[in-house]
Amino acid sequence: MRDFPLIFERSVPGRRGFGLPESDVPAQPLEELVPPQALRRRPPALPEVSELDVVRHYTRLSHRNFSIDEGFYPLGSCTMKYNPKLHEELARLPGFARLHPYTPEELAQGALQLLWELGEELRELAGMDAVTFQPAAGAHGELVGLLVIRAYFASRGEKRTRVIVPDSAHGTNPATAAMVGYEVVTVRSDARGNLDLAALEQYLDERTAALMLTNPNTLGLFEEQVDRISERVHAVGAQMYLDGANFNAMVGITRPGDQGFDVMHMNLHKTFSTPHGGGGPGAGVVAVKSHLEPFLPVPVVVRDGDRYRLDFDRPQSVGRVRAFYGNFANLVRAYAYLRTLGAEGLRAVAEHAVLHANYLRVRLAPYYEIPYQRICKHEFVASGVRQKRRDGVTTRDIAKRLLDYGFHAPTVYFPLIVEEAIMIEPTETESLQTLDAFVDAMVAIDRECREDPEKVRTAPHTTAVGRLDEVRAARQLDLRWRPA
Repeated sequence: MRDFPLIFERSVPGRRGFGLPESDVPAQPLEELVPPQALRRRPPALPEVSELDVVRHYTRLSHRNFSIDEGFYPLGSCTMKYNPKLHEELARLPGFARLHPYTPEELAQGALQLLWELGEELRELAGMDAVTFQPAAGAHGELVGLLVIRAYFASRGEKRTRVIVPDSAHGTNPATAAMVGYEVVTVRSDARGNLDLAALEQYLDERTAALMLTNPNTLGLFEEQVDRISERVHAVGAQMYLDGANFNAMVGITRPGDQGFDVMHMNLHKTFSTPHGGGGPGAGVVAVKSHLEPFLPVPVVVRDGDRYRLDFDRPQSVGRVRAFYGNFANLVRAYAYLRTLGAEGLRAVAEHAVLHANYLRVRLAPYYEIPYQRICKHEFVASGVRQKRRDGVTTRDIAKRLLDYGFHAPTVYFPLIVEEAIMIEPTETESLQTLDAFVDAMVAIDRECREDPEKVRTAPHTTAVGRLDEVRAARQLDLRWRPA
């Protein structure tokens, strides 16, 4: 992690990264090709470097980015699991990678077949009746899901104005509902970390369009009353929307459609192991029950006999939500993931994710506050409140100190209903040795909080960049190099 010069500082006058032979074509004056006002008055201040300089510089930079290929990434609610390289190779097969979005249907039958089969498999896993692959990510999937719900009620002549979200919801839930034009109502959680059913019932009436629920919720807990919640919501004619960010906890074990959900989005870049974040883009498949199918975005992949096509003839559709049909390369990866694992393998994914999370929860309980003393699903929420009150060390400090131990920090300060929250999700792909090493680091940091709290408060100490003034960094960006 030692420092190294900027690419501009490696510049040597006259150094080049390539060489070309002299052109034997008569040159036309530049002024005849480009309007004078568009010409530079002086050459751009670009670095003069060799090819080797460039390769080494950007390779060094790449290793400053923490990646799932290099270390443990226990971000709660993000499901940062390892992406199998086999599936990367399949997504790069020339027939898929070089397929143009405007390729005629008759020349893209393999791709359309893959999409149709993937849709059938995801539909079955979700317990739903139809899917669309068009949303670019989970939040985009939320938007599509609520647009579908709004179109459904409009077709029935019902004007519903309210969407209910729990106080533990992802921030995209209320934001999406507001974007679609709904009033957002927040409902509290109860002492066990469930949605408070009595509080929910106060807001359920003919104005309610949907309840946006995450299950397991953002505390990593399965909603124990989901069947009763579904009954109450449907009793007033409203829809059950599932934020499927945490589908990794129950894929192959229980189906959201069987729990009473009418529409859900699935993050293929989480549950189905396609690249996430900077390695993306994501994919936010939306699955719906049959009464919502007519409103899905166009086009929809359909099968006619042994042929496949894109169906645009959907008069009740919410229309296009994307120029082309989803993030196709990620859909190929998800298809490969499902085919590799099969039904038993998918169930094992959820079982191991739950096992790993509970292992960490129990091992860390003597050192960190665990606000909800229940078996969790694929993630759990701890708290640094004990260290804050005892040693004056915050959760942010603990997260920074973890970098010195070679681990990316968990999600911190979310969900908002837990003071000094530390949200940990190990995923199913990590080994027992990695989990134990993470526990050892967290235990060591707790000891440091007691014995040398200043070391934790000033962390990190071994990274290329130390503790930043985060407020100033956000408000006073300085990303441009200027020559002396």
